[in-house]
Amino acid sequence: MTDFESIIDQKQAIGFLTTLLKKENIPHALLFTGIDGVGKHDAAMTFAMACNCAEFDSWKCEIEDSNANHHSKEKTAVGIPCGCCRSCKKIQSNSHPDVLSITPSGSFIKIDQVRALYQTLTMKPHEARYRVVILAEAQRMNLAASNAFLKILEEPPDQTVLILIAEKKPDLLQTVVSRCQHIRFNPISRNTLASMLNEKEGRNPDDAFVLAAMSKGSLSKALAMSRTGWTNRRNWLIKAISSDPDDPMAARPAGLLFSIAAQLSENRDTLEDDLETMKSWFRDLIIFKYQPEKIIHRDLLNQIKTVSKKFTMNSLLHKMEAIKSAQFLIQRSNTNIKLVMDMLMLKLASVDKT
Repeated sequence: MTDFESIIDQKQAIGFLTTLLKKENIPHALLFTGIDGVGKHDAAMTFAMACNCAEFDSWKCEIEDSNANHHSKEKTAVGIPCGCCRSCKKIQSNSHPDVLSITPSGSFIKIDQVRALYQTLTMKPHEARYRVVILAEAQRMNLAASNAFLKILEEPPDQTVLILIAEKKPDLLQTVVSRCQHIRFNPISRNTLASMLNEKEGRNPDDAFVLAAMSKGSLSKALAMSRTGWTNRRNWLIKAISSDPDDPMAARPAGLLFSIAAQLSENRDTLEDDLETMKSWFRDLIIFKYQPEKIIHRDLLNQIKTVSKKFTMNSLLHKMEAIKSAQFLIQRSNTNIKLVMDMLMLKLASVDKT
């Protein structure tokens, strides 16, 4: 990563950042929001490089020089930053003393981390034109840390740019948000992700489409799914929640259902994705009845065609609602996950007779 062009599908966000650079109108604080895996952190690092690139002054001169040749204009438009100077290389290797990264300590960004940052900011940068502080997962500041950080925003130090990275604005104190220039990073398009998975991961078009759709616009998630056997996990999940398509009214042993629930409950970190996969399966069974060309799991078309005919719309809708209810309950910190999953598997195994 050496320039903004490597950040895909973020034309509006990158256009705004490059405009700030070319006009030398750099705010004290920026807030980047969007789902994980869409380039927010890469954009922050590239912006830090551009603010301190040794070629910065020459680009400014090229913009002002009406007699600049076409090559210079082109370089000015797309070459920020150069990626080759001493400053750029230091930032790329995470060794620049004036580009600071603050990340959660455990579950939260704590007040002691913000206090230490405040002390650092009272001193002048070591060598940078702009000192840049990147606050990753800013939504994980606890209340005390948020209030301490607000004081920094209220009296921003000179030669310093604060970049907060979060998923969405409501996760932060409104008083913090109001003091930042907000830049939204959108989910990457499904077609773009599918093309990348096809070209760089060697996925066939149907597999690439499914992974792109299930990643919901996150490049990092799509790549992780491609490389960690997500398709095999999906196939197991579909088998686990599916009745016999030849006899959908056949009862499944309760012991088997509880065993599956136990396996799903073992890892809370993957449970959310598992539930989304289940939901997407039943969604496809519903969609196939009306718009079969819009199903997600294209590689399972024949199976979807067979199973969809065996279940009533009422039954499929009830299963979807059961999964949504389980997702809602699991978000609560004191939820008995095993009990929730036991109940879910029983509901998914039942079939409406209407």
